[in-house]
Amino acid sequence: MSAVLTFGETMLLLAGRGPLADLATMTVDTGGSESNVAIGLARAGVDVTWVGRVGSDPAGDRVLADVAAEGVHVVPVRDPERSTGIMLKERLPDGRTRVTYHRRGSAASALTPGDLPSGSVEGARLLHVSGITLALSDTARETVHAAVVRADDAGVPVAFDVNHRPKLVDDVTGRGWYRAVAAHAAVVFAGDDEARLVLGHDERPGDEESLAHDLAALANGRAVVKLGSRGAVASVDGVLHRRTASPVAVVDPVGAGDAFVAAWLAADLTGASPEQALDRAADAGALACTVDGDWRRPDPTALGVADPLGTDHAVHDRVDR
Repeated sequence: MSAVLTFGETMLLLAGRGPLADLATMTVDTGGSESNVAIGLARAGVDVTWVGRVGSDPAGDRVLADVAAEGVHVVPVRDPERSTGIMLKERLPDGRTRVTYHRRGSAASALTPGDLPSGSVEGARLLHVSGITLALSDTARETVHAAVVRADDAGVPVAFDVNHRPKLVDDVTGRGWYRAVAAHAAVVFAGDDEARLVLGHDERPGDEESLAHDLAALANGRAVVKLGSRGAVASVDGVLHRRTASPVAVVDPVGAGDAFVAAWLAADLTGASPEQALDRAADAGALACTVDGDWRRPDPTALGVADPLGTDHAVHDRVDR
């Protein structure tokens, strides 16, 4: 079995520079949070398996081929009745990236606990799950909870990335779901807004450190709060670690959080210190912003080239559920 097991929805990605209404052509790609993390882990030399439910369609063929080509062990679940989801990404003239998801009734939304092979959780060193899968459907949520229970029973640690999608689930409902999984996690990742949501905190300037500590207290002593262009802060066994963002010129920020998580987990699995893990994660997240696509390999020399806008640009405007 692989060192890391993860699962979730990966979609066909159509991307273009400019508003969709003005485009004559778009680039065909693929993207999904958990497979992005799996690809990052594989590139770091970690043996990783991704379980993906896709349609029996050309889009599903492309998803499975792309993920496998990056060195990930792919366990495909083909759904003859449902289609693979589609994601549209537009690079707008004002510098923002607008992402639109078309995933209502997709093959991945029919994910069930039986889609995870026998022994796949129990034989892993780490199970990685995401809040996106919790929100896809009732059966997908059952799959996350079943996997977490299996991991608990087998003594396998769980990594949980909150990844809140407000168009998939409202804040109050999501908070309950996220807290339930976080309580079983060995490490929790969240943006600062996501951490406030999980903890029920009001926004206060400069409260990132308390967010990290409180989120770690909810989990098993470790939490990482991603702050985008402001860096990241981690609480590990009661000790706080902070890292400024690595300066880069932003091309496409979507997928940066997944690259960050993958680098942290890869470093942690190989015995790196929290400081080293945070350094590698910050660099990986920044570099992911320098290329088009959710997981395309960046040029390491892009680090240190400051973004003239100095802001985060990802805007998830609409989700078709």
